[in-house]
Amino acid sequence: QTASVNWDFPTTVLDVVLMGRYVHLGWLKRPSKHDYDLARSALKKIGMHDFEDRQISELSGGQRQRVFIARAIAQDADIYFMDEPLAGVDKVTEKVIFDFMKDSQMKGKTSIVVHHDLNTIEKYFDHIIILNKKVIAQGKVSEVFTKENVDKAFVR
Repeated sequence: QTASVNWDFPTTVLDVVLMGRYVHLGWLKRPSKHDYDLARSALKKIGMHDFEDRQISELSGGQRQRVFIARAIAQDADIYFMDEPLAGVDKVTEKVIFDFMKDSQMKGKTSIVVHHDLNTIEKYFDHIIILNKKVIAQGKVSEVFTKENVDKAFVR
C-alpha cells in the first residue's frame, strides 16, 4: 500500500528495485554486480531505466507503481500478490503492469490480484474469485463472471 511508504526517505529508484534482491542475499550481504544488473534490467523492462538515480519522492504515482513492479521483477518470485495495482495509474503504467503479469505467467509464475474494476476483468484475467464476506463464485472468467454472480456480490 502506498500509504505505508515513507516517500520522503532518501532513497533512489535503483535502491528500491534492489530491495527485491534482498531475499536472495542472506544476512549482512551486499548486492553483487549480478544483483545490480538484474535491477537495472528490470528498470529497463518497465521503461524506468533513465530514473535509476532519481529520488523516489520525485516520481509521479504511476512512476512509483512501475518502480514497485521493477522490484517484483528483480525479486523473481513464484507468486506475486498485488492489492489494487492499477489504482491511480495511467494507461501506460496499466499496460506495463499487465505485461509483467502475462510475462510472469508465461514463465510459470502466479499473480493474485485484488481488483475492483469490473470493466477490465475479462480483458486481463483468466481466473476469478468473486467475494463478499464469503466466496460467491470462482473459476474461469468466461464461466463465473456473470451478471448473476456480480449481483450476488453486491447484495447488501
